[in-house]
Amino acid sequence: IRKEEVTHFRRVNKIYVVGDDVPDPMEAFDQLISDYDVSPLLLENIMKLNYSKPTPIQMQAVPLMIHNRQLLACAPTGSGKTAAFLIPLIHNLKGPVKGGIRAVVLAPTRELAKQIHSFCIKLSEGTGLRSLIIEDVNSVKERPKYLKKHDILISTPNRLIYLLQNDPPVISLNKVQWLVVDECDKLFETGEKGFRDQLATIYNACDSAELKRAMYSATFSHEVEEWCKLNLDSLVCVAVGSKNTAVETIKQELKFTGSEGGKLVALKDILKGGFMPPALIFVQSKERAKELYSEVVYYCQRVGVIHADLPQDERDSVVEKFESSKIWVLICTELMARGIDFKGVNLVINYDFPATAIAYIHRIGRTGRAGEEGKAITFFTTDDVENLKSIAQVIKNAGCEVPSYIMSLKTKKKKKNDIVRPIKREKISTSTAYDIGKVGKKRDNKTFLKRKGENEPSREKKKLKKTDNSDAHSTKSSMKKKKKKLKPVD
Repeated sequence: IRKEEVTHFRRVNKIYVVGDDVPDPMEAFDQLISDYDVSPLLLENIMKLNYSKPTPIQMQAVPLMIHNRQLLACAPTGSGKTAAFLIPLIHNLKGPVKGGIRAVVLAPTRELAKQIHSFCIKLSEGTGLRSLIIEDVNSVKERPKYLKKHDILISTPNRLIYLLQNDPPVISLNKVQWLVVDECDKLFETGEKGFRDQLATIYNACDSAELKRAMYSATFSHEVEEWCKLNLDSLVCVAVGSKNTAVETIKQELKFTGSEGGKLVALKDILKGGFMPPALIFVQSKERAKELYSEVVYYCQRVGVIHADLPQDERDSVVEKFESSKIWVLICTELMARGIDFKGVNLVINYDFPATAIAYIHRIGRTGRAGEEGKAITFFTTDDVENLKSIAQVIKNAGCEVPSYIMSLKTKKKKKNDIVRPIKREKISTSTAYDIGKVGKKRDNKTFLKRKGENEPSREKKKLKKTDNSDAHSTKSSMKKKKKKLKPVD
């Protein structure tokens, strides 16, 4: 009977598991004390964070990690994945122990790492556990013993790699019991923007026989799943809802703008039409973020921009202003699409069409979090037709309307190893193509006249020389004529 009840409970909460001897999901946080001997202090900290009941991913992931099972977890954006790995992590570590880092949490961006660290401090309050985020690698390098005073390390891969590759290494990971990888599909990516090589280095540095690994993300590829099945013993895969889908609390809309200029017009209509802030606007590059900010700042006062070129202190300041409602509209790149939990984002605008369905899911996942409603508007032009259908399918699967002509579009099948390249787009500017052309012609004319002016002196010299020669020639000829007219004097 119990087995049937558990199966029904998982089905109702859309929890899907693959693995052997999977522990039952917990239905309430009170079970942490009654079934798992979790400290009442940890439960008190959970309640302070206004958790009334566990989310579906917490229901299954927390018991698994408490039982020291290796895990691959996939759950929608805003479903409480951070708490799903921090609660069992804090329980398993019990309290502070001298000797070095015992748990490592990896995240793809500094902003997400800082958010996890802040949440970890709140959950571990009173336990004595010490968590550390690597912000300034040089200060850590100068104080290697400082690292040994901490139990939990939260970092981006690059910063941790820097400390590991010093000679001798600044940090040792040989006592790490848990390696948690948040946004694991992003960290498994190859290429310039991927972290696979760095992840492999960190993975090999964690060489304790007691090491367990947990991978979390809102989306993951077949490749990540296969790697985990091959490399992680006693693995359990947990998925909440359908894999790689958007949450149903987001009202999604596709908006055809015709051209790059049409995007600016559509954006202005939204921002000046009484939208409900705060809002995030996504573009495909930091250059375009700067360009769009230069246009929007003239008619939208509480607007900010964040991208990788900004110093970390400026990025922190922008995030703080957005969270405190000093900024209502934040223009950003993919930097802010992963894992960042901004409270109460009402609107996400994809100014530039996302390159993949995965990128789309993470972008719009900044709204509609923790069961709240949100809205996502995605602009597209004729340049975006190739990727349109895959994202339209995500929208349709979430129960939102999609025009029938979009679903009937024929698109080329992409190979697994195809590199996704961003579309080359026109510069973001209120100037029309005709105006830009006129400016270009004016510039060309100015250049021509300038060059002509520079050449004038030499031309004048030639002219003067020519004039001098002609004058001399005329003088000689006139003198000859005069000579002919003179008669000899007798």
